[in-house]
Amino acid sequence: MPAARSSGPVQIRFGGYGGQGIVLAGTLLGKAASLYDGKEAVFTQAYGPEARGGASRADVIIADEPIDYPYVTQPDVLVALFQEAYTLFGGQLKPGGTLIVEEDLVRLGEPAPPASLLPATRMAEELGNRIVTNVIVLGFLVGRTGVVSREAAEQALKTTVKPAALELNMRAFEAGFARALAAGAAPA
Repeated sequence: MPAARSSGPVQIRFGGYGGQGIVLAGTLLGKAASLYDGKEAVFTQAYGPEARGGASRADVIIADEPIDYPYVTQPDVLVALFQEAYTLFGGQLKPGGTLIVEEDLVRLGEPAPPASLLPATRMAEELGNRIVTNVIVLGFLVGRTGVVSREAAEQALKTTVKPAALELNMRAFEAGFARALAAGAAPA
């Protein structure tokens, strides 16, 4: 299986609210990197006391070498799926980093920084279930950044998602990945 491109540790932060599948997205990305692309990966998570509706964060660091410090300090990639996540973490994004936002839930303000606007929730609803919003985001992130290979991400989905939900999740991943390629991202 081909490994995705890399040049030093890549810090990725997913920010959202409980119920958006932020933790699962981070888990899938870390699993894709470590088990199927042969990279090193560290995954950490933080969420409020509320199971649904409270702030949620999932951080993944991916590298070719062992990772010395397990916490994201300045994300290379920030995925903000609701306004509070962007407000809290937007200023931490590394200069020149990749910002991916849920365009229906996040307002960037003026002047707006360069960002990939993704209507992930709407796309999930078009597929029939907004529960796959996180997997659309994962597909977009993989297609946009190449931080892991497409094959590795798909394998992580196949070995993590329940069989009854796999087909929908694979369609969601493909929708996000295709959207990234249509936006001009190079394939991983």
